[in-house]
Amino acid sequence: MKVFFEILGVGCILYCLSILLFTGHGTNFFLIWGIAGVLFLLWAWQGSRLLRIMPVWLKKCMWVVCIFGIVLFIIIEGMILGGFWKRGKAGLDYIIVLGAQLKESGPSYVLQQRLDAAYQYLIQNENTIVIVSGGQGSDEPDTEAQGMYDYLVGRGIAPQRIIKEEASRNTYENILFSGQLFDMEEAEVGIVTSNFHVFRALRLARAAGYQNVCGIAARSHFGVLPNNMLREFFGILKDFVVGNLSIL
Repeated sequence: MKVFFEILGVGCILYCLSILLFTGHGTNFFLIWGIAGVLFLLWAWQGSRLLRIMPVWLKKCMWVVCIFGIVLFIIIEGMILGGFWKRGKAGLDYIIVLGAQLKESGPSYVLQQRLDAAYQYLIQNENTIVIVSGGQGSDEPDTEAQGMYDYLVGRGIAPQRIIKEEASRNTYENILFSGQLFDMEEAEVGIVTSNFHVFRALRLARAAGYQNVCGIAARSHFGVLPNNMLREFFGILKDFVVGNLSIL
């Protein structure tokens, strides 16, 4: 067991470093892998000693919490995986592209993949309007919506087919503020976002009042997929706790 946790700890630390040095990152969430790696190593070296001095009732509580957490994690990750292959349907009234980091050089990898998925849909469905949703972060040169607008226009999408929503700061606000631009009960809407993000986006949309909504999944970087999947797990729990969505 000691060797198992040592391998797990070293693996988590190396993964954290690989994101930092090679794959890039939009947030500092990846640091959780480094923290987890250190904790696993500490448990490998001191865990058996702690278990010996730990009261029986505390051991039982610890195992119950661990088992519940593992089961919950597997269930939610399964739900997230269910959104990976969503392709929407033809002839939607609107599609909404959810924002992601905008860099000085243009859209980040994540945002570009979302825009490319939206572009493919738009050229195949010429009557669909696109809403690009995202405000300006402290480290961004412009609003994400403006960056997305410029990218799509640069690829040949007519400006009159693009509506900018520039006030939102997170996924919940992307969904909520974009929904104010059309009739949520009547319009058929597709939400374009990264494959790991589709499940949460759709649950947020339905909770916000969207009656006819589907997901359109964009590709994501395989190297940071474990990090994004873990981040989504906590994001879903957070939105569930604050009442933004229902998991069931």
